[in-house]
Parts: sequence; C-alpha cells; structure tokens
Amino acid sequence: MKVVHVETGRHLYGGALQVAYLLRGLRDQYPGVESVLVCPPGSAIAVAARDYAHRVVCLPMKGDLDVQFVFGLKRILRAERPNILHLHSRRGADLWGGIAGRWCKIPTLLTRRVDNSEPRSWVAIKYRMYDHVAAISHGIRDLLLNQGLRSNKVTCVHSATDTDQYHPGGDRRWFNQEFGLASVHIVAGVIAQLIDRKGHRFLFDALPSLIRSHPRLRIVIFGKGPMEQKLRRHIARLALDPYVIFAGFRHDMDRILPCLDLVVHPALIEGLGVSLLQASACEVPIIASNAGGMPEVVCDEHNGLLVPSGDSKALQDAMDRLIPDADLRRKMGQNGRMLVKQKFSISQMTTGNHMIYEQLLT
Repeated sequence: MKVVHVETGRHLYGGALQVAYLLRGLRDQYPGVESVLVCPPGSAIAVAARDYAHRVVCLPMKGDLDVQFVFGLKRILRAERPNILHLHSRRGADLWGGIAGRWCKIPTLLTRRVDNSEPRSWVAIKYRMYDHVAAISHGIRDLLLNQGLRSNKVTCVHSATDTDQYHPGGDRRWFNQEFGLASVHIVAGVIAQLIDRKGHRFLFDALPSLIRSHPRLRIVIFGKGPMEQKLRRHIARLALDPYVIFAGFRHDMDRILPCLDLVVHPALIEGLGVSLLQASACEVPIIASNAGGMPEVVCDEHNGLLVPSGDSKALQDAMDRLIPDADLRRKMGQNGRMLVKQKFSISQMTTGNHMIYEQLLT
C-alpha cells in the first residue's frame, strides 16, 4: 500500500507534529505501507519526516488562493500512483488536494483538526470530494454530522502525544533561572497562539483578584501571534507586568512542561488541544474551557477542571481551588498521564488511520 500525505504547515507543532507521529507509527507498525510526504520546501516537517517517510517531495504552497498547487500535486500523484491520498492540512491542501485526488481518481482521506463551522451549502459541495473524513475529536465529528455529513463517512481518530518524550520530572531550578522565577512561585502556563479565539483575555481579566488571593502566582505565556502587543497592553493597563511573562514560542516544551504547576487553556474553540495532551503526559493538571474537543482530553475532576468558555469568574474560581491545593494538583496530574497513555498513544492513532486506509481500499 502506498499513501501520499499532504501537509502544508511549516512548523513542527499542531497538525504537522501529528503527521510526523503518524509517519513514524506507520513505519514501525505497518512496514508494508509506503509513505510519501508532500510538504513546503524549507518546512520543519520536511526535515523531521526524512527518518520516517520513504520519500519527501517539496511543493511550494502559497495559501488558499494558490491554484498552481493543484497542478503540482496532480503531477506528483501521477508520478507516484498511490493507493491512498491523505490530506492533513486545512490551509489550501484540503480544497486543492481534494480536487487533485478527484482528477487522479485516488481514494482520498481528509483529517479534520478544527472545530469551527462552515456554511452548510459549502460543506455539501466540499466534502463530496473526500471518500472519508477522520476527525481528531468526537466534538469535531459531531459538528460535521450536524452539518450534513453521513455518519459512515466520518470516523474519530484522536490525536496523539509521545509519552516517552513528554514525561514528568522536570528541572525546576533550571526553569526558574530561565524565566526569572523563584522557588516560592506557583507557575501556571498558557500554551497557545496569541490569537483571539485562544481566550487569553479571560484569564487576564481574572488575574487582579487571583493575584490578591495568591501573590505567589506567576503566569507564563508560551506562543506567538498577531495579538501579542494587544495582550501586553492589556497586562500593562492592569498593572500586572511583574506577574506575567511572555516567553514566546519555545522548541523545548518537553523540558518546560514538567516544571509547571498548572496549565490554563481558556480557548473559545479548540479541535482537541495537543498542548493539553503534552501537559497531561507530564503530569500537569489542566483548567480548560468546556468547548470543542477539550472535554475529551480534560476529564472534569479527574485530570483537571472544566469551565464555561468565556467565563472569567468561573476560570478564577477553578484556579482559586487548584492553586493552594498541591495534593489535588498532584493527583490530577497522575490521572492525566494514565489517561493519555490509555487513549492518546501514537500506536492507537496510527491504527485508527490504517483501519480507514484498509476500508478505503475495499
């Protein structure tokens, strides 16, 4: 069986990281599968996939309006003659990839990673191009069913994380020196792009009261995005600069996560949340919004707490509960690692995709 995978993300996080995991899993579990990756030149996935894919083919991708992408992909498909075309990205690859798959008459699988709605009329047209859809959470699957897709055309295949790479036992002394913290501080991390739907503002609105109750609390913001300056001004207006650290995008989150006391994820929507899987693998308790696929990663009162999305007061109450209770944080963290190993392993994610490949071939 030969599978051509298409991933247009340039950085090795989110969907691109999941593609790398899948390619590795297919190599290890199904040696009869030949994987060919199509990705942008100079992308991180192009480098990472060299150890896992049989071939990496670089194809420029300039966005949703890049009509030339479909012709380039068509040439690759005709040269490779795969049994399956697996589209992993939404950024242009879903539409143009679907068209290329139809032109070449190749069974096509789309992995859907986001939980935002699309117009029902557009869904009826667009998803006709795909023979099957893999949703990374039950929340996304339910959304697609509500928008008119047949139940036998959509399968939930959860994203995964590497529990060997992400594990408890961080070096807190190094962490404190790296971010200018002290041993007495209780550190909550926020790991997300600095964009509106990630909900940073709801945490910031809760901070004045939280700091009054817990003056040892420090917030470390990991990620970059177009809202960074706006969020910095928000913190400055609240006079909370000493309590909030903007750490930017980091490539060493596997070293950082075990050092956190808590992860807070106040996103309004989220397909699943790979950073939440990584945090749980490191035995870090989580407070997250009860929206999208997040409740599938964060089981309320088990490995964290769920709050209504956009509710700063509920977020504050949840943090008020976990910040002073080290024993509860420790217990929830341990539960989280067990949950990830049971439900979100690379092996399970690989098996789920391979089952769809076999279904498409028959």
